[in-house]
Amino acid sequence: MWLIDQIAEQSIAQAIERGELDDLPGAGEPLSLDDDTWVPEELRAGYRLLKNAGFVPPEVESLRQLRDLESLLARVTDPEQRDIQFRRLRVLESHLKEGRGRGLAGAARTRYHERLLARLGR
Repeated sequence: MWLIDQIAEQSIAQAIERGELDDLPGAGEPLSLDDDTWVPEELRAGYRLLKNAGFVPPEVESLRQLRDLESLLARVTDPEQRDIQFRRLRVLESHLKEGRGRGLAGAARTRYHERLLARLGR
């Protein structure tokens, strides 16, 4: 831990001991982990609607699948089944690498945009 971090932690601990942090607004309430301040304002309603309906961005779903496959590979003992799952893992990893930089969501938006323009005749 850096010296500045140690000093900050020590100062916070002393303030807690003196009771200086007891009456802060929001004390004892759960943290709001649903922070969407980084989402552009015009997209927040749509994102919230999709999130509440159980949809997640494609890259998040791919990362979940990747984690699940890695966990499965750790438990599979049959060599043939292990090879199949390993190939699935490599395909998923290549899709994630392919989308890196602009993101899988960016690739999906590009395809959607192209289809939309074609439908509008532009």
